[in-house]
Amino acid sequence: MSKVVYPPESVYNLIPKEEVHSEKPQRYMSKYRPAVVLEKTSVKDAMRTMGPAKVEVPSPEKYLKKHSKEPKFPEKTQFSNEGRSTCTVKKPAVPARTDNPLMGIQTKRDFIKTATVVPMKPQPTLVDTSKGHKQLLENSGLVPKYIKKKHYGEVPVYLQQRNEEEQRAQEEYNNYVKEQREQGAMSHLSDEDRLAVLEGLKKNWDELHHEYQGLSLVTDNLSKKSQKQRLEVAMKQLENDINLFERFKTIYIPNN
Repeated sequence: MSKVVYPPESVYNLIPKEEVHSEKPQRYMSKYRPAVVLEKTSVKDAMRTMGPAKVEVPSPEKYLKKHSKEPKFPEKTQFSNEGRSTCTVKKPAVPARTDNPLMGIQTKRDFIKTATVVPMKPQPTLVDTSKGHKQLLENSGLVPKYIKKKHYGEVPVYLQQRNEEEQRAQEEYNNYVKEQREQGAMSHLSDEDRLAVLEGLKKNWDELHHEYQGLSLVTDNLSKKSQKQRLEVAMKQLENDINLFERFKTIYIPNN
């Protein structure tokens, strides 16, 4: 059975129908096209890569001949000594057999002393590798030459100057503190009080640290972030105070 489907038959299909031609819209053309074409042709030379359009064809009479590309040397001319440069200074002549040598020439050089002089001793070297690498023993650091210097073991001048400046600054600070104490504006903190304050600071730091460790690992809201920042600032301030009390043994506090 055929599966082709035919359209339904009708009388109206016998009436001729007018063909409807769909009009294609006009192709879009930019108004800037002439300017773009002009700009492109102005910066590009014609036939830049392909060569000129018309090339002169060589004539059949000018074919490639044998030995035409070999270099051509100038023609040989007759040799002459006119252009050669002659030497004006001549070597002395060879002495004849009858000529006597010069006698009575003396020298102050002591050949006996030169022959009997003690040869120079070689510098001591050090072999520091299994392949035979050598270096001078004096520059190897194994010779104690620095401890034999004249100023060995003495304090350098720049350290002496720095110690004097520190001592001078300490004296000025002591004088200032003494004047303030005489005026009653400052009082000295005893060792017991300093240790007590130091213990209190460490105890406060331990409490804040315990609270900081109990915070949540995820700071997803503003309150958690602010609490974490507050604890970090407080712990940093306590660490600075503890470092100050441990570093300085003498501490003065104002009376007011």
